[in-house]
Amino acid sequence: MNTDGIILDIDGTLWNSTPIVAKAWNEILETRSDIPFRFTAEQLAGLFGRPLPVIADMAFPFLPEADRYALIDECCRREHELLRASSEDILYPGVDRTIRTLSRSVPLFIVSNCQCGYIELFLEKTGLGAFITDSECAGNTGLPKGPNIRMTAERNHLSRPVYVGDIDGDRIAAEEADVRFCHASYGFGAAARADWVIRRFDELLELFA
Repeated sequence: MNTDGIILDIDGTLWNSTPIVAKAWNEILETRSDIPFRFTAEQLAGLFGRPLPVIADMAFPFLPEADRYALIDECCRREHELLRASSEDILYPGVDRTIRTLSRSVPLFIVSNCQCGYIELFLEKTGLGAFITDSECAGNTGLPKGPNIRMTAERNHLSRPVYVGDIDGDRIAAEEADVRFCHASYGFGAAARADWVIRRFDELLELFA
């Protein structure tokens, strides 16, 4: 298929960090007597893909805004520490080889609703930084995914980009950015429709290499 750039989501598309993130967030929640629950990896999979303030609103609606946003920031700081320290391979099968191979024929990008530093941490942990041309996130711009996809496409002069993501929110963001959408159906959620559907990440090679 004809494309001049593939823009990738991270969580649910490139790796599954939810077990480590659940451990990190629960360590922070253990210090709070006013929060009676703990997260499972499955619950986090249902929250991921949204900007952090939205996740905080959904997870801690009973807390004052300032408190819930400070708490989610604290959770993310601990998340980064545990992810950096972990030796576990949490990439989906075929991601490493596919990115290295695909980057020879088409530029690759990352756009996520994540916090500042998360994309950099992903690239550091995986050693894939040399294969990613550019990246953007909500933590840097304060913007949701759709405008960040469009911004990334425009500043890299892409005329036929494709966004690869795993949830319907990714499909909506791609449509907002006027970008074609490929659904990573092995990830965290369904999509109402898509231009392409992949069941494994390495199927991108069959579509775009």
